[in-house]
Amino acid sequence: MNSSPAGKTKAVIAYITFVGMFIAVSMNKDKPEAFATWHIKNMFGLCLLMLVAIVSQYNINLLLGDILYITAFVLWCYSLAMAIANKTTGIPFFSKKFQTWFTFLG
Repeated sequence: MNSSPAGKTKAVIAYITFVGMFIAVSMNKDKPEAFATWHIKNMFGLCLLMLVAIVSQYNINLLLGDILYITAFVLWCYSLAMAIANKTTGIPFFSKKFQTWFTFLG
């Protein structure tokens, strides 16, 4: 039987929109758990990517914004599936960067 890592609930909550990410951050402040922290940082990076997609959609180029938006959505689905599957397998290249850039979330 596969046991869930500590913080799985927080990790899954982090992927429920950007509000869920803030809820997971506040839940993880009391008792930080590595699995949850990893996924919170990953979701924060995805939220920033979504923000860039929206800004570019309205201010730069509609097609570019749409491509970034769809890419962010697909990566979000993949990351959520990895959290549910008890894995810290992330987005190639980006997840490692997110873990080093967003140390203030850990």
